[in-house]
Amino acid sequence: MINPAQVDEITTLSLVIPALNEEAGITSIIDRVLAVQPALSRAGVAGLELIVVDDGSTDRTTEIVRSCTGVVLVQHSVNLGYGAALKSGFRAARGQILGFLDADGTYPPEYLPQLCAAILEGADVAVGSRRSGEYSEMPAVRRLGNFFWSNLLSLLAGRRVVDPASGMRIFRREALEYIYPLPDGLNFTPVMSTRTAHEELRVVELPIPYKERVGRSKLSVVRDGVRFLRTILWTALNYNPVRILGSIGLGMFLIAAVIAGILIVMRLAGVTTLGPWGVFGTFTAVVFGIAGINLFALGATFNYLVSLFHKRPIRQGLLGRPLFKKPIERHFWWIGLLMLSAGLIFGAVSLTLALEAWPIERLWLYLLAGTMLILAGLQLVIFWLIARVLQELSQREFQVQTEIFTNK
Repeated sequence: MINPAQVDEITTLSLVIPALNEEAGITSIIDRVLAVQPALSRAGVAGLELIVVDDGSTDRTTEIVRSCTGVVLVQHSVNLGYGAALKSGFRAARGQILGFLDADGTYPPEYLPQLCAAILEGADVAVGSRRSGEYSEMPAVRRLGNFFWSNLLSLLAGRRVVDPASGMRIFRREALEYIYPLPDGLNFTPVMSTRTAHEELRVVELPIPYKERVGRSKLSVVRDGVRFLRTILWTALNYNPVRILGSIGLGMFLIAAVIAGILIVMRLAGVTTLGPWGVFGTFTAVVFGIAGINLFALGATFNYLVSLFHKRPIRQGLLGRPLFKKPIERHFWWIGLLMLSAGLIFGAVSLTLALEAWPIERLWLYLLAGTMLILAGLQLVIFWLIARVLQELSQREFQVQTEIFTNK
């Protein structure tokens, strides 16, 4: 969260419009943006700097923008990407408020005063949301995709995000140091949403109407959808690894537990041999059980590395809340020792029964359970040791400053 004391008086909005072969509509969007200056003044924004970044257009976009008054033109000699164009515009901007808007007229510049007012009232980022109640012409496929990204990001960040791919945003210049680095492609907006949510910036999403562009969109549903998913997950891993790795690990462990329960019921029913599907199920239970525990423990341990980098408290819990009063990794030692002990007991029982001439058909389940418990318990103890070391390192700087500069 940005410290208000570090923010200068806000007087000017620098709005960036990335443009690639938009000769048919660039004049219209420029005129509409410039026409909102009186409304911006009434909202408390004294000046407007409009920056159009031509991202290597091959049509007359550059020529048209150069002929417009009241516009700053930034040119890329070749196409570098949507995000690269926005970042070039931000570097050229002089205003204390930054923002961006697509060039195709799908987002209404008439709502810029409302977004700027939210910034002036204390928000760090204001987003024009296409999914907050206003009329929207978004195609059904993209509407479904946006619904998926919204819920995925809300789950990963522990904060409600309504429109993670909106191309209309206003934010304080100081927010850049929190949300950078950002990609050069069309995945700029979902990555920005992921970072703002995890950086705990004050985000306001205001409803805006959305008009689908005329002509072919530059967004590929499949290609860019996969890119969105990959970058959202990867960015979230940089902030709260246990939310992703822990969830996957927990899911794998639950699948293994269900299969193990079925095997136990079968064994109690007198089944001592397995068919092909039984063998495959047993294999799946072993792999998912051990891998699930390792992924969960790895995610919890990684959170300490993230804490070291960001210099902030450890994020806890898969759903934003700790599972115990203390962080779950603090309990790894006794859970691991308990599993080790249980595994050794299973091993001792198996040895005793084997000495009494029990056939392997009757012993395999005990041997398998003992092996899994020993391996999983050993891994938990190891991860507990790693987490303790990382915890000490994460607290070292604070403790040093306290001991040196605190009067006793």
